Amino acid sequence: MPIRLENVGIAVRDLDAAVAFFTDLGLTLLGRDTVSGEWADTAVGVDGNHADIAMLETPDGTGRIELFQNRHPTMIETEPTLPYQVGMHRVAFAVDDLDEALAIAARHGCFPLRGVANYEGVYKLTYLRGPSDIIVMFAQKLVD
Repeated sequence: MPIRLENVGIAVRDLDAAVAFFTDLGLTLLGRDTVSGEWADTAVGVDGNHADIAMLETPDGTGRIELFQNRHPTMIETEPTLPYQVGMHRVAFAVDDLDEALAIAARHGCFPLRGVANYEGVYKLTYLRGPSDIIVMFAQKLVD
């Protein structure tokens, strides 16, 4: 059976801010919609599911992120995930210029958790907190 990753869904507290962050990084907004109704209740497994969504795609067309902000049920705040906790961990992006990516993130108030690491001279990489405390990783390949 062929299988491919369609998208990664991320719940956010401010859909507009999250869309602005990811489009500023270079993702393309494919569309926005509001979903609700019996089909959404069944698919998600939540009665009365009602959410605003935005679908974004990476410039190479191979990766998609679906951001969503619930209208119902009410969003529940949780403690931000830590890099060593079990569960959905991070979204990672390969970037050509890590400094440029960090400058864009900084315009949105997002900064590295600790700093920029050099992995054996092959990658420069860092984790940062994006909108809604999403852990975002940037990695710049240094050698081919």
